[in-house]
Amino acid sequence: MFVELLEKHQGQFLIFSGKFCGYCTAAKRFLDQKKLPYTEISFDSEPSQLREEVVEATHHRTVPVIFDLRTDERIFIGGFDELNKYPL
Repeated sequence: MFVELLEKHQGQFLIFSGKFCGYCTAAKRFLDQKKLPYTEISFDSEPSQLREEVVEATHHRTVPVIFDLRTDERIFIGGFDELNKYPL
């Protein structure tokens, strides 16, 4: 499920988020301000298996979980703090 989502959203950023997440909102605003395309997938509306797969692959247990999929190299950025420092 997780790998398929990475493949499906190739060419943009992918944000895994959760309800009532201020850092998720901040990450989306940040990408909007930079005019960078992204897709948001809320863990709240997906099977729990997805979150388990993401945590297993990234060891990142909090949201947001952000990936840069603009190139063939799938880059796990981290959360909002890491996105803020990430070279765009």
